Amino acid sequence: MMFVLKASKWIAPKTLEEAEHIQNEMFKHLVLCPFDLSNASLIAGVDVSYTNNEALGIVVVINRNFEVVEVISQKTKVSFPYVPGFLAFREAPVILKCFEKLQFKPDLALLDGQGIAHPRKLGIATHIGILLDIPTIGVAKSLLCGRCEKPEKVGQATEIKDKNNDIIGYCYLSKTGTKPIIISPGYKTDLKSSLCIVQALLNGYKLPEPVRLAHYYSQKLKT
Repeated sequence: MMFVLKASKWIAPKTLEEAEHIQNEMFKHLVLCPFDLSNASLIAGVDVSYTNNEALGIVVVINRNFEVVEVISQKTKVSFPYVPGFLAFREAPVILKCFEKLQFKPDLALLDGQGIAHPRKLGIATHIGILLDIPTIGVAKSLLCGRCEKPEKVGQATEIKDKNNDIIGYCYLSKTGTKPIIISPGYKTDLKSSLCIVQALLNGYKLPEPVRLAHYYSQKLKT
């Protein structure tokens, strides 16, 4: 395994109270710092889809030319209910199994979900980043918490602010005729670099290419 888990006890809580406690503990390990995309030769996109009580995890690794280097899929039974704010406990197990199978280690990962734009700043991107000690960015399709003005033109980013008026991410309009995407740093990235990286990885679609490809394969391989 190329990645070493920091603490496996942070994966499988038995109650929501325990899950919240884990998130609060993990927050102490959160690191936000600039990340330069030029330092990433391989970038992963991560997505999870569901069929009945089974989760299909996908990790796609691409290079800087948007060429697919590796696609990993893994199916597992879902063991944690869907509860907003606790998605990581539902999806992390299958995502971690995908990373275990990778032949090529990515320098950065973009996940379909939240980073710090989360009530406890522990969305799936932050959770996975801390567990695997890999820089991550969350790219979500909807706002989980905070408030922002809707961007009016393609390429415009508006700040997402939490109840303390702190900036926790951006609402970004990436393509005409689509809804904005929610961008927030996960781990070992920061606000500015997460926005710049997502912008650089757009390839004519709503989602940045690593996440778009992961979503594509999650739908293709689900059947």
